[in-house]
Amino acid sequence: MVPRRAGRWRILPGMSKSGRVPGWGGGAHRFYSVVVFIVLASLDNVAIGLVPPLYKPIAAELGVPDAAIGAVTAATFLVTAIAAVVWAYAGDHTDRKPLLLVGTLIWAGGMAATGLARNYPALFAAQMLASVGLGAVASVGFSVVSDLISPRHRGLVMSFWGLSQGVGTLAGTLMGGLLGAANWRRPFLTLAVVGLVATVAYLATFDIRRGQSEPELAAMVASGEEYEYRISRADLPVILGRRTNLWLIFQGLTAQAAFGSLVWLPVLFQTRAQAQGYSLDTAIKVGSVFATLFQLGGVLSIVGGLVGDRWQRRTLRGRAMVASVGILAALPFYLVLFFVPMRLHVPDGAGSGSIIGSVLHSVVTEPTVGLSFLAAMLAIALTSANSPNWFALIADVNPPEHRGTVYSLGNLVNGVGRAGGNWLVGVAARGLSGAFPPPLNYAVGLAMFQLFFIPTGIMYWLASRTSPRDIVAVRDLLAARGAQEELAAGGPARLSRDHRSTGT
Repeated sequence: MVPRRAGRWRILPGMSKSGRVPGWGGGAHRFYSVVVFIVLASLDNVAIGLVPPLYKPIAAELGVPDAAIGAVTAATFLVTAIAAVVWAYAGDHTDRKPLLLVGTLIWAGGMAATGLARNYPALFAAQMLASVGLGAVASVGFSVVSDLISPRHRGLVMSFWGLSQGVGTLAGTLMGGLLGAANWRRPFLTLAVVGLVATVAYLATFDIRRGQSEPELAAMVASGEEYEYRISRADLPVILGRRTNLWLIFQGLTAQAAFGSLVWLPVLFQTRAQAQGYSLDTAIKVGSVFATLFQLGGVLSIVGGLVGDRWQRRTLRGRAMVASVGILAALPFYLVLFFVPMRLHVPDGAGSGSIIGSVLHSVVTEPTVGLSFLAAMLAIALTSANSPNWFALIADVNPPEHRGTVYSLGNLVNGVGRAGGNWLVGVAARGLSGAFPPPLNYAVGLAMFQLFFIPTGIMYWLASRTSPRDIVAVRDLLAARGAQEELAAGGPARLSRDHRSTGT
């Protein structure tokens, strides 16, 4: 890793010694910037969640099998992950704000092109264009947000970052099923307009300073100096040499194979509705509403982040242990969710409002729906402990100039796992349909893929053994840089013992 200007820090043009341009970067402006970043993180997941509820109508209009549309979603995951590596390296090496702006414009254009596509190749190309832009929001956005959060509260704040993405996926599922039930093009065109509005809002955000949340760099940041260290290609062996990074990256292959399979939940519930005699239009709405409702347990990722923060202050193994326990404990609840034979009571052919009301009413009046809802809440709540602690661990074991790249490498492996899970569940469901009629074939296929959570939990346990050493090494590195620059600036060269030996 090398500094851009011979290892020196600098005062940014127009800044006072406090590091603030007059009238720019105050509390209100920072709050506005955080809200915009969270909205952007949410919107890119809305884009990803739009397609799965609409597999059947898109396939029918374009004259292709459902699996072909599923392949588009799988390719979207993969291309987004590959693009994120390039975007992240550029973000760790240069100014991040223009990259996020361009990325947002690209995915918004891809959404508009999807809504206008008249054949399968055009649909595929439009989704791949959107995927390139989505990679920027995911990776560069993470790098920016990690610089906002002190280590003491990383789990909690990262839970909101992860929650915004989960909410975005749910919103995409709901938006696709309800807004697109009669016309599948409508949600894509609507989201393109929303993306353009978000781009305009992003122009006024505050530039988050790299490393500004690190206790070891607090004196440097307070004096208005800029952290000049940036990633170089020579740093890649260093990144992969941190053992915790390897576990955090490769756990995504198995974890996302399981998570990726869950995009078929709307299809499972759709086929359940069709098996009970409901029309396709009603079944699509029912599937989207149930899939959205049953994933509300993701809100409890906030609890996972809080518990991770608390355990981390007791032991530097804490975050990884919380993720490991949560992942393994969720498995039996997923199996209950997939195999409970829900009995549906919704008005066939009714509007979206009536169907939503009937579904919510059935949670408390129909035992099979209530049991499914409880199992889903517990399963999603337990696995959601993975997300904030994964984000926080990446920030804990890497210096600021490496975080976006490490996140993107993890996201690349995540994308491979998610694409495989998404695609292979469809293949498995077709292969199982001879022995198990729908919807049982989808239930069996989904259950098979949840077994991938077992190696995921084991890898988090292994990360808990290596993370304390890597965390201390990064703190020592940042403290040494801060002390060196204070000496160069003629200031005190004190190294806080608290920052080196505690979880704060």
